[in-house]
Amino acid sequence: MSELERSLALLERDWEVDPLLKDFVLGRVTDATDSRHVSGSVTFHIPHLPSHGKYVLWKCYWPDCHNCCLNQGRLPLTSDDLITIGAGLKYRNVSEFVRKETLVATWQEPGGGATITGINLKRKEDETEEDDGTRIPCRFLDGSGSCSLHPARPGVCYLYPFTTWLENEGGRAKIHATFQFTGDCPGFYLGDDISEMGQTLDEYSSTIYDYNMKYTRTVREGFGASALG
Repeated sequence: MSELERSLALLERDWEVDPLLKDFVLGRVTDATDSRHVSGSVTFHIPHLPSHGKYVLWKCYWPDCHNCCLNQGRLPLTSDDLITIGAGLKYRNVSEFVRKETLVATWQEPGGGATITGINLKRKEDETEEDDGTRIPCRFLDGSGSCSLHPARPGVCYLYPFTTWLENEGGRAKIHATFQFTGDCPGFYLGDDISEMGQTLDEYSSTIYDYNMKYTRTVREGFGASALG
């Protein structure tokens, strides 16, 4: 059984998962297509299942669900994150916060994308680079399922369940986003039209744009994040 299958099996203990949606997540739907929807400065790539006339859409079930916080793969930080989170944890300066609460890790973006070296918030106190990419419950998740850092939690947390990337279009960097399917989130559903989650996409477009601009600035300012190749 793959890690994705195990995650879906755990999800089904507490949530109902549409059989067709499950087949899609597991790669058993072979005719899925990529439908583009532009909102603000972000191009969203929304899966479409033409044989069934359905789109894969999403809504959040927080506070009834905090699975995303229980299964974090990594928490890359922007330079703004370093300042706000460090201050929230009562560190006198950024360098002390970086030394005690973060680590530098390198990973490759999905689908053979760029290799990224970033500065990440430790999800557990003794986390090492070898733990990067593995699913670990975030240590800042409190007993009620809320984030003890909120609202100063890492910017990347606000992106879930989207993943984002930049593409060169006519010499200008354009922001793209799509869902990440880890098998942990109960919020995915099948809908007839993308407009059903139009408001959500509009809200996330601002969040995604701001995050990408801040993360790009983190690279320029040399805070330990860079893209290689």
